[in-house]
This record gives sequence, structure tokens and C-alpha cells, in this order.
Amino acid sequence: MQQWTEIEQKIQSWNSLDDIPPFNEIEILRLLEEVEQSSYSLSKDTESLLYSMLTFFRLKRNVTDDHLNQHLEQLKQDSEHPMVAEVQSLKHYLSVYQELAYVDLAQYQMRETDFDPVKLKKAKALLSELNDLANLQVNRTGSTSNLKKVYDQLFIQMEELEDLAEGLVFALEQRKSTKEIQPYNDAIEKLGHYITLFYDRLPAFMKDDSGEDPLDALHHMVGLQDVKQYINQYYHYLKYQQRRKEAGFQMVDEQGLNMVITGNPGTGKTTIARLLANIYYRLGLLKNNHVVEVNRSQLVGSFMGQSEENTLNYVKKAVGGVLFIDEAYNLKREDQAGNDYGQAVIDTLVSSMTSSEYANQFAVIMAGYPEEMEHFLWSNQGLRSRFPDGNFIHLPDFTNTELARIAEDTALQNDYFFTEKAISQFVSLIEKSRVDESFGNARTVKDLVLKVIFHIGAQHPLPLKENWLAHMRITEQDVADLDDQQDTVNEPMKQLDQLIGLDNVKEEVKKLSAFVQVQQKRKSLQLPKVPIQLHAVFSGNPGTGKTTVAKLYAQILKQCGLLKRGHLVVASRSDLVAGYVGQTAMKTKNKVREALGGVLFIDEAYALNRGQKDFGKEAIDTLVDEMTRHNENLVIILAGYQREMESFIASNPGLESRFKKYFHFQDYTREQLMEMTKFHAHEYQYKLVEAVIPYLLERFDHTKITGNGRFIVNLINEAIQYQALRLDLETDTVESFEWLTEKDFALAWNSMRRTNES
Repeated sequence: MQQWTEIEQKIQSWNSLDDIPPFNEIEILRLLEEVEQSSYSLSKDTESLLYSMLTFFRLKRNVTDDHLNQHLEQLKQDSEHPMVAEVQSLKHYLSVYQELAYVDLAQYQMRETDFDPVKLKKAKALLSELNDLANLQVNRTGSTSNLKKVYDQLFIQMEELEDLAEGLVFALEQRKSTKEIQPYNDAIEKLGHYITLFYDRLPAFMKDDSGEDPLDALHHMVGLQDVKQYINQYYHYLKYQQRRKEAGFQMVDEQGLNMVITGNPGTGKTTIARLLANIYYRLGLLKNNHVVEVNRSQLVGSFMGQSEENTLNYVKKAVGGVLFIDEAYNLKREDQAGNDYGQAVIDTLVSSMTSSEYANQFAVIMAGYPEEMEHFLWSNQGLRSRFPDGNFIHLPDFTNTELARIAEDTALQNDYFFTEKAISQFVSLIEKSRVDESFGNARTVKDLVLKVIFHIGAQHPLPLKENWLAHMRITEQDVADLDDQQDTVNEPMKQLDQLIGLDNVKEEVKKLSAFVQVQQKRKSLQLPKVPIQLHAVFSGNPGTGKTTVAKLYAQILKQCGLLKRGHLVVASRSDLVAGYVGQTAMKTKNKVREALGGVLFIDEAYALNRGQKDFGKEAIDTLVDEMTRHNENLVIILAGYQREMESFIASNPGLESRFKKYFHFQDYTREQLMEMTKFHAHEYQYKLVEAVIPYLLERFDHTKITGNGRFIVNLINEAIQYQALRLDLETDTVESFEWLTEKDFALAWNSMRRTNES
């Protein structure tokens, strides 16, 4: 109760439109939600003020068609607080000023030397204008603010001017002696004064912000503290140099306006580029703040000479402003053949930046990933020299707290708000999406918010209820439902138990899962935890279930909270090793990046080790480095025949120190093979006649089965095809389509044996 008493006092302290309310829009929505969920009842004045604050903020966000107005009108009947009437009037005041802003009173001023017909025309035109403006007036009771006083004086002055104009029109039409026009002109000037005064009394947020300091937009951005400090210093440096020039000083070695902005996706590179363009324009360093945004596809042509033409055309468009090149390193691709024309773009761009025709007429801002941009610029010295060391801006990834603020702002722009529990749940959703450097930061967060909103809209019953707050609220359950939708894992441990055989493997996986969960719990209790070794070696013959278990292993680790995605990426030597120097590392890194947050399963991993001169060694070294770099965000499973895998791991100390878990997949017994046969037949709704079982068991006893489970799947498929040959579509009964006979399997067995022997 004490808390709510303090809150009500704080709410009641808001008494001027020039002051920002004591609570922001999200806080107000949460307060209203808390009142709705509790038994506490607000006073009518307090409730009216809260809704008035909401309307205030929505007007600030340029939301004028507001469903709150009707609700506020009802509350106003029970509240005498002046701020309720003030806020209600704001929308009207704004519409009045927007109409007045287009009025040119100077055109109606008269001179003594004007002929009477000219005077008559001006007076009639003014009367028509005043008649239109008079329709804007609405009687606003209950307000005593200075703005309301000026508003009333404004329309009183319009009436006085209207009387003077009507008198002039009458005299001129009757061709009587013209009254003195000075009072008429004075009344026009007085009306202009009241229009200016009315504008001055409007709240600051409702006025035209074209004269706003260009740094304000930067300061309103979430996070980026170091960047804000740098750009603030850069702005004042440019302003200082500009003032020195005006005072007669010269600067021969100017820093230049070209800039390199690096950062991962969604960190605000394009936004910062537009802000810089605005700063350059406001300081008079460029003629406009126009930003021409291009990428490789727009610059690089498909035949000789086209790239130069494209680049020059975009330079011409950017003259006076900024040419912004996103992912600029794509202009020159090292793995491209000689007919790639990216270098022609770079040469033309450098030439334009230094030519007498275009030099200093535009600025170039390049953006992209940090590592790729650094490599690109250092490999092009002509281009690198045009970007001073001081003109490099790196945008860091947003923290989870900053991304939560972006999520709340995104929801609010779409007329939704997160409850406190919901935003905490949403942060865990962000963390699961933050897997690698491809994480989209603000872009990903906005997409997640829109997915939550889509889920709410898809599930919400129609028609809408009268409780409008319910249609703005994002609850903890709404976020959890989205998380469940994204998490398609369905009891992976239960699926593991249902696999036939593999008892030793199941035991090892269960033991590891229990260990992981205990260590996670110890971490949450602030207890020291034992380092978790998740990388594993799966050994066994083909068809023993290594890939199937690897997929479940990934899902189990996700369920334990150690992997963010829990997906499986299967790779072999050809996916990791390239055919020439320098490309294997990149190829391996790309495959690792694809697997981040999940499991990279490398089948027949020993194929990577074919001697010192083979490129496979580079792949192994890269894998070892990536395992260290990504730590718990990546699990690698090496798979293959037991003896070959043991030899492979022992041959490389880096691998031997990182792979501590070994799972051996034994060949299936004849009983397990028989059980698998029944399972796969039943899966396709087939039945086995009684004679099939002893027939297959006898074959399993006397034949070495290569392929294990894979062999059984192929055997079933063959048997089904031989059944199809013997069936008569016209005469056989429905039941006969279900049974597989001993002869079907005998023919299938012989066919597969011949295939294997050949």
C-alpha cells in the first residue's frame, strides 16, 4: 500500500505539458496491468492522469488516431485535474497549428498605392481564409494553461480581423471613401504574432525539429557508448576546423570525410552512415545529406567496361552527399577467376576520389564485417590510403540488456508491451539466437518480436474484447509458446531408449546427460563446476546407428541447456578439404560456422589424415583451433571404423587432448536384426507370415551382415517390390496387400547377395 501511495504522489506531480511525465510509456502500461491484476483501486484523478500520460506519449510517437481518446473522455467526466483537459486538447492544437503553418498573411497586406480592385481582391481572399480557419475552433473547457490562453486570443484576433476586412469590402464595393487601411494591416501583423506565440507555447516534441543538433539522434540510440563518444569528438573536431578556416587559418593535411564502419549484422552500420551524412551536411562540408547505398551487384558488371560505367554513374549520383558501399570486400573476391571485374570498380572508385572533377565533392563510407574489411583494405593499398586510421568506427554487438530495450521499443512501436516476466523470458530467447557472428543483433530481435506478435494474433479469439490493455500485452506465456514452437525436440532421451540395441551407447549418453545437468545446476547455485568434455568419437561398422545417435545427442545437449540450436551438420572429407593452398581453412571454418550451436558430425574422419603434404592436415589444424575458439558453442563428433579411428586420434596430439568420450557401436545380434525387420515392416503397415521369422534367423546365423540396420532397410524395400510382382491388382483381396511371404524375402535376400557380390 505504501508503494502505491508513493506512485500516486509521483503521478499527481505532473502538472505541465513542458515536463516529461514521471513514468515512461512502458512503465505506465505495466502499472495499469498491475492494477488490473491486483485488488488495488486507483483514484479517478490518478487513473485519468495515467491515461493522459499514455496519450501524451502516443502523440509524441505521432499516433494521433487514438482509441484512448474515447476512454479519456469518459474519465474526464469524473476528474477535474487540469492535465486531463490539457492532453485532450493537444491533438487539436497540433492540427490547428499545422493548418496555420500554411497561411501566408503577408500576401493580404495592403499598400496605400494599391488600386481599389486590388485591395478588394486581397480583402475577399483574406475573408475566405479566415472563414476556413474559424472552422478549426473548438470550445475547450477546463483548461487554464498558457497555451489555451494564446489559443483563445488567436481566434479572438481572427474575429477582429474579420470585422475589419468585412468593413473594407463593404466600403470598396459601395465605392465609398476607403477607410484607413493601417488598422487592417496592424490586425494582420497581430494575428501573425499570435500564430508565432501559439507555436512557441506548443510542447517541444510537437515542433519541427529540423534545427535539432545532429548528435541528438545518436544519443537516442541504444548502447554504442564508445561510438557515441568518438562521433561526438569527431563532430566537434570538424566544427573546430571549420571555424579555424572561417578565421583565416589553413589546414593542408585534412583528415577527410571518408569512413570505414565495421560490425556484425544489425549493429547499426547503415544508421551511423546516414547520421554522418547529416553531420557533414549540417556543417556545410557536403551540399546535401543524401546517401546513395550500393553493393557489389549494383557496381560489378558482367562484361569489360560495364563495371567502370556503373561505378561512375553511382559516383555522379552521390556527388554532394555520401556513397555508402555495404559489404565492400565483396568487390574483390580472391577465389574468382580472371573475368571478375570487381577490381575495375575499386580502380574507378579510387580514381574518382582523387580526380579534379569529383575529389572532395562526395564522401565514401564502406561497411562490413571487421575481419573481412581489414583484410580487404590492406590488400588494396590505393584504396586503404584514402581512409585515415582515425576514420575507422567499430560497432560492437549489443548486450542482452540493450537488446531487451530494443525489443521493448519495437513492441511499443507496434502498440504492444512486454510484462516484466515476459521481457525476462524474451532475453533467454535472444541468448538462444546468439550463436555466432552472423547473429543479427537488433535485426534478429525485431524479427523475434514480430514472431511473438504474429503468434498472439494467430491465436487470439475474435471479435476483440472491450479491454484494450489485453490486446497490447505480451505475456511470459506468449514468449514461451514461441520458444516451444522453435524447439521441435520431442523427448530425445525417450527416442534414444526406443532404438533397438546399443545398450552400452545408451548408458554412456545417459551418464553424460546426467553429468551435464548436475554441472549446470551447480553453476546456478554458484558452486564450482567440473569442465565438461562434449566432443566425442563414435566408432563402429556402417549401419550401427552412429548418425542417428549423433542427432539425438545434439538434441539432448540442447535440452540440457548446453547447445543453443541442437542441430546436426554431417560432413565428410570433401566438405572440409579443398584442392589448392589457402582454401581448406576457409572451407572448414564455413562448415564449423554452419554447425555452431549444434553438432558437427564428421564421418570417416580418418580420411582427413593422408600424409604431411595432404591438405587434410590443414583441416585438422583448423578444427582444433575452432574447437578452442568456440568452446561450448560447438560439439564435434568424429566417426568411423574402430581401429582406424583409434589410429587417427593417436596420430594427432591436438585431437587426442580434446576427445575424451568414446562410444563404440557394436554390430547388431540376429535377434536385434529380426526386431528391426519387424519394426520397419510394421512402419509401412506390412505383416510377416510366420515362416519368414525362422527363415531370416537362419540366414542371419550363417551370413555375415555388412551394413547392419542399413541392410535391413534395403531388405524390406526389396521384399516389398517382389511382393508387388506377384500381386494381381484385379483379383487379390485387400488383406493380401498386407502380407510379406517367405518367398518375397528369399528373392529379396538372393537379389541383395548378388548385388553385394558384384
